[in-house]
Amino acid sequence: MIGATWTGNAVFYRVWAPKFSSVAVEVHRDGKTRAIALSRAEGGYFIGEDPEGRPGDTYGYRLNEGDQILPDPASRALSGGVHGRSLVIDPAAFNWTDQGWRSPALRDLVVYELHIGTFTQAGTFLAAKDRLPYLRTLGITAIELMPLADFPGTRNWGYDGVQIYAPASCYGTPDDLRSLVDAAHGEGIAVILDVVYNHLGPDGNYLSAFSPYYFHSRHHTPWGNGFNFDADHCAPVREYFRANPGYWMDEFHIDGFRFDAAHEIQDDTTPHILAEMTDEIHKRGGFAIAEDDRNEARMLTPTSQGGMGFDGVWADDFHHSIRVTLTGENHSYLGNFTGGATEAGAVLEEGWLYHGQKAPVTGKPRGTPGGHLPPHQFVHCLSNHDQVGNRAFGDRISQVTSLSGYRAISMLLCLSPYTPMLFMGQEWAATSPFLFFTDHNEKLGKLVIEGRRKEFASFPEFADAETRERIPSPQDQETFLKSKLRWDEVEREPHALVLSLYRECLQLRRKEAAFRPCARDGYRTECEKDTLRILWTGSDTEWLLVTHLGEACEISPGGTWQSVLSSEEIRFGGIRTAHSEVEALQFRGPESILLKRSLPGTRTK
Repeated sequence: MIGATWTGNAVFYRVWAPKFSSVAVEVHRDGKTRAIALSRAEGGYFIGEDPEGRPGDTYGYRLNEGDQILPDPASRALSGGVHGRSLVIDPAAFNWTDQGWRSPALRDLVVYELHIGTFTQAGTFLAAKDRLPYLRTLGITAIELMPLADFPGTRNWGYDGVQIYAPASCYGTPDDLRSLVDAAHGEGIAVILDVVYNHLGPDGNYLSAFSPYYFHSRHHTPWGNGFNFDADHCAPVREYFRANPGYWMDEFHIDGFRFDAAHEIQDDTTPHILAEMTDEIHKRGGFAIAEDDRNEARMLTPTSQGGMGFDGVWADDFHHSIRVTLTGENHSYLGNFTGGATEAGAVLEEGWLYHGQKAPVTGKPRGTPGGHLPPHQFVHCLSNHDQVGNRAFGDRISQVTSLSGYRAISMLLCLSPYTPMLFMGQEWAATSPFLFFTDHNEKLGKLVIEGRRKEFASFPEFADAETRERIPSPQDQETFLKSKLRWDEVEREPHALVLSLYRECLQLRRKEAAFRPCARDGYRTECEKDTLRILWTGSDTEWLLVTHLGEACEISPGGTWQSVLSSEEIRFGGIRTAHSEVEALQFRGPESILLKRSLPGTRTK
């Protein structure tokens, strides 16, 4: 293991610094300092043991007897921020209570993405722990934590992390994170960690100070040179990243991972570094989900068959098509979508929309077929941190469409055969924005603001000079504070009514296996003008979800059905009263209605 490892009676140090002739570790405890010269080992590593070392020691490395003391690239925790000293941690000191825990099957996942700093007013691991019973009663089976790798300052989305082995100290201690995971397992909730292996942030990144081989110019990313996974001296770089998921699983009991921008993790060797990492995760019984905008089925193909071995993938085409349907927006990547029930139905048929067609915005083919893959491998959402936070004012889809439309698509998301993911607060149509926020030094902060303006120049708010001046500054602390959830809303209308709909739908999803199919032969989708239908046929029961996204009309479901649930019931904030049997559906606008009937020869339950 790289970094500082407490063996029970000493601290063992291991660091990669191939271009240096000497490396010493400087250890501090109780106001006293001692220096320990490390020995050169094979492969450019330096190793050494400190028999006097103990958990709680702070330390740093001195390279070639230089003046600067550098934090460990594999710090388990830091004291004084990412420019401060590393901390020796004893991961075995925590008293776990989850010995009987088993992560839910992938088909049973209902994912809830959250940002620790804005999920609660306190913005800590322990404060998030207090909300776990609420998530359990909502029907959540997995929380997805936005990146925790320690970053500069006290507020950040997490994608500027620079210490991939150290939980962000502004959220609490490593044991606080363990306490959150342990409590989640006690509530029957798995924990997914969002990890960033495509780049490190620009401030506090000391990798290149230890070795010039961590990055290589042969692969370029939006953040600069890519990591050296396939050129000379790449083996220690691969080890540094390959060991990271296992570290989070072994020392924090993390169940699964969401790989940020996996398409930017470039490697020309075989096996690909991604395949090696998913294999390591699977050896420990975990799972991996990729964010990859290419719609590549290869990402979901087992490594034994030449794929990357991911268990799931974010399939944002669903969000894009639904957003265009309800709002008519067509800027940037939304220009690849026309919206409407036919397009949304095509997404529900395949898992994603693009499976080889040319995308209008780029003029290039995108995607591969996905209709042969199990539906639970596609993660669908109406909101995520990007689709809210990358909007200039952080507004949510519930704020730019009618409540009836929002309830209709919420019910579709919760009951469709694909894996649903909620973004914190969407279940009650939260009014708090989720804005982009940072806490960089002044010079870097200005560069970040300029960079975002260039990146999102195709978004209308960023393109208009007058509007652009009203966009909240990421560096302003108020931008961060405004992004915190307002939990008092869950007790007020209309939020409490929307929350009731989500609870009802997710409880139904858990109760009825039909909504969590392992394969595609148990259901089919149909489209007609502004209406989507999903029909599940079991051994004795048929379920029919009708989602209408247009104007008032009447639709025949075909025969007599029992009405089970409607997004427009009075108890959810609509105007419809529940009724038992229907032969025709009267829509006054957007609405989802769930119907049920027994097949001939079976008894009605």
